[in-house]
Amino acid sequence: MKFYKISEFLYIVIATISLIEVITLWDIQRDKAYLFIGFAALSIFMFLFRRKYRKKFKNRKS
Repeated sequence: MKFYKISEFLYIVIATISLIEVITLWDIQRDKAYLFIGFAALSIFMFLFRRKYRKKFKNRKS
């Protein structure tokens, strides 16, 4: 169960790094910045998805 919590927060770390890259690349390479926006959005979605199902399975066991 601990692994699932760690993997959730790894998605938040990936989203944070992606957003930092967006800020640094916005004026230089806008195409690459859009790619990192996509990575950030996907990472946030996966964080929420994983959290929802972890809680769902935890409630099922109880």
